[in-house]
Amino acid sequence: MSWEQQQGYGQPYPQGYDGYRYGEQLYPQQYPQQYADYGHVAAAEATATEATVAEATAPLPVVEPAPEPDAGPEPRPEPDPGPEPRASAAEERRPRAKSRPTGRDRYFDTLRAVALIRVVTYHTFGWAWCGMVFPSMGIMFGLAGTLMAKSLERPAAKVLRSRLRRLLPPFWFWGVFVVLAMLIHDWIPDWQIVYWIVPLGDPPGNAWGEQAWEILWYLRTYLWFVLLSPLLLPVFRLAPVPVLALSLAPILVLNFVWSGPDNRLGSALWDLSTYLFCWILGFAHRDGVLQRMKPAPVVVLSFAALGYGGWYAFSHQADFGTYDLDENPLAQAFWSAGFVMLLMWAKVYFRIDFAWLTRFKRLDRTVTVFNARAVTIYLWHEIALVLAVPLIDQFWNVPAFEKYLPLDSQWFMFGIGWVLIALFVVLCGWVEDVAAKKKPRLLP
Repeated sequence: MSWEQQQGYGQPYPQGYDGYRYGEQLYPQQYPQQYADYGHVAAAEATATEATVAEATAPLPVVEPAPEPDAGPEPRPEPDPGPEPRASAAEERRPRAKSRPTGRDRYFDTLRAVALIRVVTYHTFGWAWCGMVFPSMGIMFGLAGTLMAKSLERPAAKVLRSRLRRLLPPFWFWGVFVVLAMLIHDWIPDWQIVYWIVPLGDPPGNAWGEQAWEILWYLRTYLWFVLLSPLLLPVFRLAPVPVLALSLAPILVLNFVWSGPDNRLGSALWDLSTYLFCWILGFAHRDGVLQRMKPAPVVVLSFAALGYGGWYAFSHQADFGTYDLDENPLAQAFWSAGFVMLLMWAKVYFRIDFAWLTRFKRLDRTVTVFNARAVTIYLWHEIALVLAVPLIDQFWNVPAFEKYLPLDSQWFMFGIGWVLIALFVVLCGWVEDVAAKKKPRLLP
């Protein structure tokens, strides 16, 4: 469009007007002959100003545009970039940064720290109700399953090497002391000592060291879950909800149909079956399956599992001598399933993250240490409790200690046990840093 068209010029002139308004108004000197043809214009030039002439000659008032300053050559218009290019299919499927928050999940970190405290409490006091108040093992397997599903976003072989590297060196370091102590106390090993290198089965030992090595069932079960996860995770993703429900079937089969072999394989099958649902539940949390489930079914199924587990524990006390879940695999499996499902679903549904924990620096620091030294605390806590007994015995030789300290109280032993655990964390925790290829530190 020309400049004249933009300003409204070039429109048809009123009837009877045959002049050039544009030229008359702006450039009268360029049209002397035309002005000569209009006598009234010539007379007006002699007796009036240019403005009067324009008013006398123009049949309609003309509004002149204000002269614009010379801005140089007209700038070249920028090309139209067109519509914003659409993201590729791969970019559309890629999760947004906010969907994978950075940093550690303080909710899960807190659950792991409380689980470790509950384990030490149970091994100190032996309270049968501890497992019902807080099923630590089920919670720890659920959290480990979530982390494993996250790790398997990388190549499986690399993940397995990383997990073995993080687990085995702390186990070997701890095992050297336990094995040497048992050898000193008349233990004669055989070929089964290989299980102290790779604990795919329960490592052997004598009765003297049983309190120390009996906790290794957890490491053995965890190791098997890690090795099986590259197969379990794809199967779970084929049909998440059915696979999650069917993960309780193995413990039912072992309990009512076939009890399995009476050897290391049988022990491994019982423990894997007991906590399989919790491990798969970790997959479900990581993949967002719990987030898509409606509240009513989750709550109903969770309480149904809790109800069945609790009923089976109390109704079979005569068979196991107690209602302790650690002695009753079927009750443990269902109680842990319902409890852990509620914890993980509540995190998603109510968006619990425990971000407020960072405002309490000492508490947040404690949770950090517990998570960074989880393997050390678990392995060494029984040894700490064992050593607490002869240490307290020496306190009786000090009259002031005998008079003012509750030396015969289990709570006192509980406190001394934690002091020794803290000492082991400082002296032995650096092995976890080395296993993780980090700079060794006394405290993380």
